Amino acid sequence: MLASTHDDSLHKPFSVLRLDSRHAHSCETGMTDTQATLMIAASESDSNLYYATRFVAPDPFIFIEIKGERLMVMSDLEMDRARSQATVDRVLSYSEVERRLRAQGLSEPGTADVVHAVLQDQGVKSLLVSGAFPYIHAAKFLELGYRLSTKKEPFFEQRVVKTAEEVRHIEAAQRATEAAVASAHRLLLTATPRDGTLWLDGEPLTSERIKKLINVELMERDCVAQHTIVAGGEQACDPHHEGSGPLPADRSIIFDVFPRSGSSRYFADMSRTVVRGKPSPELKKLHQAVKDAQEEAITKIRDGADGAAIHQGICARFESAGYRTELVNGRMQGYFHGTGHGVGLDIHEPPRISRTGSSLQEGHVVTVEPGLYYPGLGAVRIEDMVLVTRDGCRNLTNFPKTFELGS
Repeated sequence: MLASTHDDSLHKPFSVLRLDSRHAHSCETGMTDTQATLMIAASESDSNLYYATRFVAPDPFIFIEIKGERLMVMSDLEMDRARSQATVDRVLSYSEVERRLRAQGLSEPGTADVVHAVLQDQGVKSLLVSGAFPYIHAAKFLELGYRLSTKKEPFFEQRVVKTAEEVRHIEAAQRATEAAVASAHRLLLTATPRDGTLWLDGEPLTSERIKKLINVELMERDCVAQHTIVAGGEQACDPHHEGSGPLPADRSIIFDVFPRSGSSRYFADMSRTVVRGKPSPELKKLHQAVKDAQEEAITKIRDGADGAAIHQGICARFESAGYRTELVNGRMQGYFHGTGHGVGLDIHEPPRISRTGSSLQEGHVVTVEPGLYYPGLGAVRIEDMVLVTRDGCRNLTNFPKTFELGS
């Protein structure tokens, strides 16, 4: 799936900007109090918290790391499950801390008060929080006298370098993705091109029908897909258009499928572009240009490679081949997104292969997904995932890059 090309560090929430200014002041005054890492979130939606605890919960809970010890503070509902499943050192009872605070005269203790009670005997006056830390909690901690600081992603630096087990999880999700897309392509093969549209079972074959097939097959393989893209013709020229309505014959159809494993919670990501019917020579040439650029970029990926340089190489290659990137009639055309992004517990993670770029490192899992988009002609995007190695990379994608189905 495509990642944006902007620098996320330039778009911090107001609360984080305020916290950074307080932290800068504390550094200037030379304060050196013990710092704790604090997270208050639902690990079902916060991958950093899941990474820290390996515990899935739909409701917010407290995670604290202090002096090398990792703690969770949990509701009575989740206590037993957390103690048996979470990979932390201790699990504390939220209600027990709350009762102690009430006994001390605090009538309505809140989440920040509970955290403060856990921390107050540890000499902690500085908290490291993520950029997504809730403002309502941040304001309370500031009132309690804590200094707060944050940092941009990756919040846990070790997340970007995947272990062998994590790579296996990603590959398993990728195999499920490939099986689902293969089923979709087989269905496309049974469709009949007629008057510019694909027909099946006496009616137009729609994007919705193909996406349902993909998503159901992924569910049967214990993967969950959201925002699956099956977009044809002019819709495909908008890179994030999910696709709707009848699918075109003789024109490109972009598949971009990026499910998450229900068991491991790791993502996969793959894009392919196909035509059912007879593509124009110009469209065939467009597909070949993207395929060649993608495969050349893959050869440049290795430990220490510059993601910005790889991206710029693709841009230059397209320009020299006559595929200009520009605004035409108020709509962008050409190549106007990044080349790749990290994949793991989030579908978009550091590092980036893009204009801003990142230095690639052995153990990174990244996509390589150039594309060209020209309204009137069509669009092509091809995406593989690769594992960065010391001397190159290993492609984790085993799916063919066939363009003309049935040819």
